[in-house]
Amino acid sequence: MSISSAINTARSGLQVSSLRAEIVATNVANATTPGYVRRSVSLSETVLGGTTAGVRIDGIARAYDDAIKTQRRDLTSGLSQANVMASTWKSISARIGDKTTGAGLFNTFANFQTALSRAATSPESTSNAASLLDAAKGIVRELNSLSDMVRTQRAEADREISDGVNVVNNALKKVEYLNKQLAGIDRTSGQAAALMDERQRVLDTISEYLPIQTVDRDSGTIDVLTKEGVYLVAGKAREIEFSASSAFGPGQTLAGGQLSGLTVDGVSLTPGTDSFAAISGGMFGALFTLRDTDLPKFSAQLDTVAADLIARLSDDSIDPTKTPGEYGLFVDPDSAIGAGLASRISINAAVDPAQGGALWRLRDGLGSGAPGDPGNSSILQGMFTAFTSMQTINSNGISGTFSASELVAQLSSLAGQSRIHHESVLSSVNVQHAVMVEYEQAETGVDIDAQMQELLLVEQAYAANARVIEVASQLIKILMEL
Repeated sequence: MSISSAINTARSGLQVSSLRAEIVATNVANATTPGYVRRSVSLSETVLGGTTAGVRIDGIARAYDDAIKTQRRDLTSGLSQANVMASTWKSISARIGDKTTGAGLFNTFANFQTALSRAATSPESTSNAASLLDAAKGIVRELNSLSDMVRTQRAEADREISDGVNVVNNALKKVEYLNKQLAGIDRTSGQAAALMDERQRVLDTISEYLPIQTVDRDSGTIDVLTKEGVYLVAGKAREIEFSASSAFGPGQTLAGGQLSGLTVDGVSLTPGTDSFAAISGGMFGALFTLRDTDLPKFSAQLDTVAADLIARLSDDSIDPTKTPGEYGLFVDPDSAIGAGLASRISINAAVDPAQGGALWRLRDGLGSGAPGDPGNSSILQGMFTAFTSMQTINSNGISGTFSASELVAQLSSLAGQSRIHHESVLSSVNVQHAVMVEYEQAETGVDIDAQMQELLLVEQAYAANARVIEVASQLIKILMEL
């Protein structure tokens, strides 16, 4: 090898060492940057005329593992879905309450049963009668409130779907833009690596809302599809369509056409439908399940509780003074509407002083024109017996024989089972996601210790190449002095 060849070879080594040091510094600086993928310098030997002539920089490589990324992205969709479902059912379960919490709907029924027992024991007590009326109003308020909560949560789910559609559509356009940027540059450059990292972050955002898959195309571009095979980006980004709604009563349903689904170019993506393209995961999967299935079913179960309560205390055998077939203590002011009874149930005006009624009618009967015997407890005792008697229920997923309080306990149990199920799913998916994130980080992330070791090797290589140039320079000087 000639001296000039040695100098050129060493010079190429210095250039490589300089770039490697720069890449190490970039890796270390971005060690905690979300979505950053470790970089390295791709090198190859330069050969001229069959002789080694140094080293050549082929580009910047990214430590990318498509299989790991795909699994982690799928788990991201699952985690988003599990989070929404678990948090919603935790809220519902807490509102209903149970024997241990002392709050919620269960508590109001327990309070009413206690107040009814006291009133029947001391029918002459005005304070006991007032407590009974307050307890009855407590049931009404809680049923009305729970029904309002269902409407609010359905509306919130619909709004989150609408917001999510905007986020996903913007992200799809961003993927289209990044594809165009990548198509026009060298894919082995540092700029391309940065654009690929940015595109991966955008894909991660999309995967929170729905499971996706990608297909690599020429020039570094990708297509984006749902797991069911519907193209979201194929050269150009396609728009997901959704129309937010404003009403969420029991009559507003997806099947009835009052609520919107998700579509792309006329193809339905709506979770829970029989479309071949219906998505089944991500935040969209959870939000549609809540809006169209879980929350309407819970609303119907509340109606079952309300209907049972009205029927129990409207039994004609309890109160001989009321017109047969008329309502008892609890009424439905607009029974023609049908669904949504829990939101309408109210107190019979005949016993409520706030509505022009009289408190003593709790004891003496709804049809009484004047107060009767203060010691007569037959009607109050009849209400207590009806409230605590066992009735067979088979409606809206509730099946069995229950007293009024036990029916609420069954509703609480069903909500608790849903909460436990979804919390179990969340715990499992959370562990899997954490493991996969850690594995992905180990494979494609930045290990500071490894980078420091790399930097030491770069330093040694730089020093060695510099030494070769120094020696070659000294040889040239000696030759010049001959």
